[in-house]
Amino acid sequence: MMQKTTAGWLRIAGLGPGAEALVTPEVSAVLADATDVVGYVPYVERVPPRPGLTRHGSDNREEIRRAEQALQMAANGRRVVVVSSGDPGVFAMAAAVFEALEAGEPAWRSLDIQVLPGISAMLAASARLGAPLGHDFCCINLSDNLKPWALIEKRLRLAAEADFAMALYNPRSKARREGFGRALQVLREACGRERLIVFARAVSTPEEAVRVTTLGEAGAEMADMRTLVMVGSSQTRRLERDGQPWVYTPRSVSGSAL
Repeated sequence: MMQKTTAGWLRIAGLGPGAEALVTPEVSAVLADATDVVGYVPYVERVPPRPGLTRHGSDNREEIRRAEQALQMAANGRRVVVVSSGDPGVFAMAAAVFEALEAGEPAWRSLDIQVLPGISAMLAASARLGAPLGHDFCCINLSDNLKPWALIEKRLRLAAEADFAMALYNPRSKARREGFGRALQVLREACGRERLIVFARAVSTPEEAVRVTTLGEAGAEMADMRTLVMVGSSQTRRLERDGQPWVYTPRSVSGSAL
């Protein structure tokens, strides 16, 4: 029979986009009290080692096994933090933990579990540029590891038809070199070549690089897995200034945009 103590708990926490200053005080407090940190290796390594803390890093495609490990440790009385970059509820570990919870030990549902929000990559990137997501927008994961490419393409076309600004996660990896180029072509067909697109890589870190261009000038090589891509709506505007331009989407839409 599984043993459970009242001392154990599980927190699913977002570490923000990269800068230590963007980790919330709530997340910092639970990390200071945790006995175990669980997550993808690069994210676990963002948590400094200290006496009394065990860090459990694993591969990026082991989300469910990682979630089950964390739930079992919490059931055994450990104080466990599952970490993600950005916000844990945006294409990250919160959903994986609840998926494991639904399919796992019934007693796990009595555990003290909380999700602690973090600053997502799309919000950090948007803030750096101004307000490109200032009106209605959608968020789409371009990885076809967990869903078919046909569904991704359908969602891109429908989002363009609805004239949403878009935040696009996981655009291009070493194993998925072709998909983002196909996504750009879909967007050119649906939105036109003059639509604004932003490539925001590693925002808030020393490797930060932000580029504003158009769909006509965009190339697949401009993005990797550390890049958050934002595509404007038909209303999104670019304001020139010295250095990086501002990009924003007005809060109101006229009837002529329908």
